[in-house]
Amino acid sequence: MADDTRRKMEEKTTNSSTAKNEQLDQHSENGEGQYLTTSTGVRINHTNDSLKAGSRGPTIMEDFHFREKMTHFDHERIPERVVHARGSAAHGYFQSYGPIPELTKAKLFNDPEKKTPVFVRISTVVGFRGSADTVRDVRGFATKFYTEEGNWDLVGNNMPVFFIQDGIKFPDLVHAIKPEPHNEMPQASAAHDNFWDFVSLMPESMHTIMWVMSDRAFPRSYAMMEGFGVHTFRFVNAEGKSKFVKFHWKPVAGIHSLVWDEAQKIAGKDPDFNRRDLWEAIEMGNYPEFELGVQVVDPEDEFAFDFDLLDPTKIIPEEVVPIKMIGKMTLNRNPDNFFAETEQVAFHPGHVVPGIDFTNDPLLQGRLFSYVDTQLIRLGGPNFNEIPINRPVVEVHNNQRDGFMRQTINKGKTNYFPNSRGGGCPMMAPETAGGYLHHMEKVEGHKIRERSDSFKDYFGQAKLFYNSQTEIEKKHIMEAFHFELGKVKDKEIRQRMVYMIANVDKDLAVKVANGIGINPPTDEAKIKEVAQDHIPREKVKSSVDTSPAVSMENRNNKKGSIKGRKVAIMIDEGFDYETVMQVKKKLMDGNATAEIVSKFHGMITASNGETLETDKNHITTASVLYDAIFIPGGAKSVARMKNHGDVIQFINEAYKHCKPLAFSGEAVELLENTALWNLVKEPQNGVNVSKGVVMASNNDNMGDFSERFMECIAQHRFWEREDMDHDSIPA
Repeated sequence: MADDTRRKMEEKTTNSSTAKNEQLDQHSENGEGQYLTTSTGVRINHTNDSLKAGSRGPTIMEDFHFREKMTHFDHERIPERVVHARGSAAHGYFQSYGPIPELTKAKLFNDPEKKTPVFVRISTVVGFRGSADTVRDVRGFATKFYTEEGNWDLVGNNMPVFFIQDGIKFPDLVHAIKPEPHNEMPQASAAHDNFWDFVSLMPESMHTIMWVMSDRAFPRSYAMMEGFGVHTFRFVNAEGKSKFVKFHWKPVAGIHSLVWDEAQKIAGKDPDFNRRDLWEAIEMGNYPEFELGVQVVDPEDEFAFDFDLLDPTKIIPEEVVPIKMIGKMTLNRNPDNFFAETEQVAFHPGHVVPGIDFTNDPLLQGRLFSYVDTQLIRLGGPNFNEIPINRPVVEVHNNQRDGFMRQTINKGKTNYFPNSRGGGCPMMAPETAGGYLHHMEKVEGHKIRERSDSFKDYFGQAKLFYNSQTEIEKKHIMEAFHFELGKVKDKEIRQRMVYMIANVDKDLAVKVANGIGINPPTDEAKIKEVAQDHIPREKVKSSVDTSPAVSMENRNNKKGSIKGRKVAIMIDEGFDYETVMQVKKKLMDGNATAEIVSKFHGMITASNGETLETDKNHITTASVLYDAIFIPGGAKSVARMKNHGDVIQFINEAYKHCKPLAFSGEAVELLENTALWNLVKEPQNGVNVSKGVVMASNNDNMGDFSERFMECIAQHRFWEREDMDHDSIPA
């Protein structure tokens, strides 16, 4: 009898539990009846802003929701980084241009004779470690300075703004842009429903979206890529006076990018393209160089702009606050071991030295917690700073002991402070002895989850960026939206994004709509609805409507330099040896690289009996891996290449991608076998240049020929070709 009773009770419990689980499963499937909760089941009424002391104040440590959300996110990958997993790195040094004690007391900026060692890691954000280099993505640009006052980490990106305004939204952003959780696709790409669903509901992201849709999303080389600190930091001088500061890295080689079609093809031909380029440049002595510049704002001008200095989705236009160059970084040594250095390096925005301090930027405040928390699981515990690549060059003295992977063997009887048994050591350092002193700032306000209204102009700078682009750059942004949103299956998300884009530029929104099968944005109420609580800022004296500095084409790209460019010299048996050597020397003099490409590997004999060894054969390379192509004369060589489909493919594809091409002597005849013949001017006597195609039908003017070719390489692209009908040009 007791057994029957127990059995009936168990069945009742099981049925009740099953019904409850079915109900929960049903809610999970349709998304109804769910409230956001903590992991302990506490319902959350606001998850878009961290808990602050006032709407513009610092994040408060008691924000259990933020800490739980960020801690869980930081520990989601073992051992690969959750973001920035795909990275490349190099050693080098930084040297100040001169003392700036009026701005900062940081010693690395005030001794122009000193070379401060650095380690730089550049990475994509979204892809896993095995993903390709050339995907459309933001690039991380993190620099560890091993200074005499301790390590300083400048942890930024190659774009000056970020998608979100508050660190509490970072897990949501990354979850949305990573491969979709049900099928782990797509890899290293934002072109899927989850990401654009998130963006279409987060208008604050639109400024960064415009940058990501531009060609800056796939740099030609890490040496040709800008870097930014993103946040507003502080400089503090010896008198304790503070100024707001934005950090900028400016590449000496200029700013250049790939085009989208070649970026996709390179991902298949050489997924290590940027990593290989950085490694080989350093090995050959073509050291990448970056100038460090700062934009400085006086405290009394904190509210003098039509945006909030603490908003990480905004820039300070260079036309409003010019950049002051304060030093140069040179990368001159490759890592000895990828894992020990590139993988184990641990960056943290909170690693600062005296003279550098923080602001209440809510994204920066979140990063100050998140980065250390991430290293605890990724690198095995609290002793990650003892890994050789992370160790400072100065001695470390503290009372921290034990823990996973402890390297230091501490001596002595005391591990606490204050103490008398150890002579009071290690003792606290006064400011006069280099002790770090936080800038004193008055902070007050209600404890509240709220965003300052000064952060709510979501589209002003997105418009500024778009209006500052040249027509060809605007065309590329439109095409990027066609690709990205064209991959989105949910028509409602595509429609919502078109209305979101209309808040930036209606003409662009119409063009995007036409390319993705969506109705143009005609409903003004809907345009305002997707903008949510957008508050346009009033124009002030320092406002600008355009900023040429954000356009790569408008900037001074140092067109006189060909440093770091790679040129394919295509030859076959019987080539013109003298012309090849002349052009190759000219390239080497400009610190560019020339590779000999032929149908097969081996030694190739020239028309004069000299030989050259090939660097690549047709099957192991492609035009997308080079910045320019040169084909010399030589009747036998050209006759053989006329029958090589790969050669014709090289020429047509390079032309389509607007790259410089050069043909000398009999090689001009090759154009007759390509779709280019009717698109370029037929060469006359001497040297002819048409749309970046350099031709010389004889060898009488080879000096001029080489010079004109170098000028075309320095220009990088000839965008006027994109205005032509390329349907007849095979790719």
